[in-house]
Amino acid sequence: MAKDISSLRSTLEFLKEEGEILVTDVEIDPHLEMAGIQKKLDNGPALLFNNVKGYPENRLFTNLMAQESRIAKIFGVDEPKNFKHKVRDALRNPIPPRIVKNAPCQEVVNTGNDIDVWKSVPMISHTEKDPGRTLGGGNTLMSGKYFFGGHHISYNRMSFFKAKDWGTFQIAPGSHTDMAVTEFIKKEHVHMTINMGVPPACTIMAGSGFNYAILPPGCDEIAIAGAIQGYPVDLVKAKTVDAYAIANAEIVIEGYLDTTQKAWEHPDAERDNVQGKYPFHPEWSGYMGKAYRTYRFIITAITHRKDKPIYYPTIVHGFDTHHIDCKVREASLLELFERMVPGLVQDVYIPIESTDWGGCVFSVKKRRQRDEGWQKNLLTAALTISQGMRVAVAVDEDINIYLAEDVMWAINTRVDVDKDLLIVNPGGMGQTFQPAERSAAGEGVQWVRSEAKYAGGMGFDATTPYRYKWAFDRPEFPVKLVDLAKWFDKDEAEKAVNSMSAYAKWFSETGI
Repeated sequence: MAKDISSLRSTLEFLKEEGEILVTDVEIDPHLEMAGIQKKLDNGPALLFNNVKGYPENRLFTNLMAQESRIAKIFGVDEPKNFKHKVRDALRNPIPPRIVKNAPCQEVVNTGNDIDVWKSVPMISHTEKDPGRTLGGGNTLMSGKYFFGGHHISYNRMSFFKAKDWGTFQIAPGSHTDMAVTEFIKKEHVHMTINMGVPPACTIMAGSGFNYAILPPGCDEIAIAGAIQGYPVDLVKAKTVDAYAIANAEIVIEGYLDTTQKAWEHPDAERDNVQGKYPFHPEWSGYMGKAYRTYRFIITAITHRKDKPIYYPTIVHGFDTHHIDCKVREASLLELFERMVPGLVQDVYIPIESTDWGGCVFSVKKRRQRDEGWQKNLLTAALTISQGMRVAVAVDEDINIYLAEDVMWAINTRVDVDKDLLIVNPGGMGQTFQPAERSAAGEGVQWVRSEAKYAGGMGFDATTPYRYKWAFDRPEFPVKLVDLAKWFDKDEAEKAVNSMSAYAKWFSETGI
């Protein structure tokens, strides 16, 4: 059977063949149980639940991107670390979407009095601190004049605690969605669709926020998704608004942002008329989010597949969301660095310890004395262009950027704090959802973007000076001269190697 990743459900068939998915018919409650099991099996297999409490016609799915090895399998990449190169090729060679007239996502169409988001989508509760179930697994699609002539896909959390046909729509300040909506505030409704259960390439692109030097306003993010999967993404005209939907999605909410009205995400925030105080929906930074007042999203239609449509929620700040948020970001940073200094940067990695898009590590190979200093330019660029980044580290090509221990060793032995520690852009634009920035607003002030104070990002130049590279020579132990079979049988040797940490295994392989 040929691999088909043009839809979520065809991808699930591939995962079943590969043994990459757990499927259960035991009932699961979208209130807390779904989030609990996602966290319990974080970085584990994909999970499909065929029996959802209160939703006999729906299914729940998660953890698609929780393992880098699974991402590599889905997109046909030999090694997980090489996926960024596939994405970079897609950035350079997009494949425009194909417009179709008939689509699986519109097999059932609900309008007027039939609209009820609570009956159509098994929204989940993330934590016991949340006021109720919220919709965080939908991918916003903005097209045409509503996104400067291109296609934009993203994640935006939504709360429907007051109604079945309208809710709140949270927009990260400085995001593509924010840029687009700003053009229409108090002038015109912004038409869009919210797509759930989309092709994996679309899921990856939906997490690509804040890379705008490489993904400028008006670009075609759906075309990049097409290039990632290797063929066009199918789009279909929405039934009730001037927008497009992802044809192979499972569920689609059509509607528009009313830019003249705002509403509260949380009943207590509404009661007290205060933003940034009450817990609401976890954030990418690993902290509990806060409730805000934001634009109202008016539902004009809900469409879906006939056969048990699938909703794919994410828990936020897990391995699944980390990889969704960071894979396109890695490729974009690699492309940015290549445009600035061709051939200097060898690789880029965003470790999960960096809290999603909050940091990065990149390796450089200085080829001559006049390459010296470029690494500091690159650190500055990463920390200013990539909104929300707080830490960036530059290392030499001999450092394993995929092992935090080796990166820390480079920082400890190669950073001169007088000249190699950079504090970049204090007082500039940061990321609203970083508590350190909100708390700087002080007591008695609402914790909102306008009051947040960006303290700046930290850049660590952990590279060796080119002219003194000889002084930083790492000893290479003679591991290549040693064959363990001389002293131990195959099983003993394999057991011994497997007992070692990832860092120690790297030493074993390289002799460094």
